[in-house]
Amino acid sequence: MKSTVYVEYQEKQLEEKNLIAKAKKIWTDMGKKASELTSLQLFIKPEENMAYYLFNEDIKGEFTLD
Repeated sequence: MKSTVYVEYQEKQLEEKNLIAKAKKIWTDMGKKASELTSLQLFIKPEENMAYYLFNEDIKGEFTLD
């Protein structure tokens, strides 16, 4: 089954795979190996223009949706 998830809010359209890719880039930009990322939770708050992440149930952070 192929699936795609979009978040739409105030004329913006965000695709799930792009949000995940942005979070993974943050992980590797931290100097960590992609293979070390065992779990990722994303919390999307379009009204704040922010995404909040939790890497490996331990490392928290955020990024803008732009």
